[in-house]
Amino acid sequence: MNDEISRVLTMVEEGKLDKDKAAELIDVLQGKGKQSEQNKQTLTSYLDKMLKIRVTSEIGDNVNVNLPIRLVKAVLKVGVSIAERIPEAEKYVKDIDVELLIEAIENELDGPIVDITSANGDKVLVVIE
Repeated sequence: MNDEISRVLTMVEEGKLDKDKAAELIDVLQGKGKQSEQNKQTLTSYLDKMLKIRVTSEIGDNVNVNLPIRLVKAVLKVGVSIAERIPEAEKYVKDIDVELLIEAIENELDGPIVDITSANGDKVLVVIE
């Protein structure tokens, strides 16, 4: 941003811009910098959250997984495809919409994403917090 402001000042010195236009441009550049910093802080705080997956089975096959959001997008599809190949886990992950989870992460969704209770009482809960 400092380089951009320096360029604006140089253009004023060279007579290519008047003072009013230069002031306007500098204000815009400084505002953009502040907004960018706020976006970074928001993104950083979101990326520090966890994706929590809880599977509670009536027969005691319970699963608790905590994944940092930073890793989730990279491993989500792979993890579900692996779980689908494990006979005991297949029935629990078949109803999870991976694309919906990725979309939720990209839109910085917070709170419950998936809440499933099967007819036999098995439960799947996916939460970002």
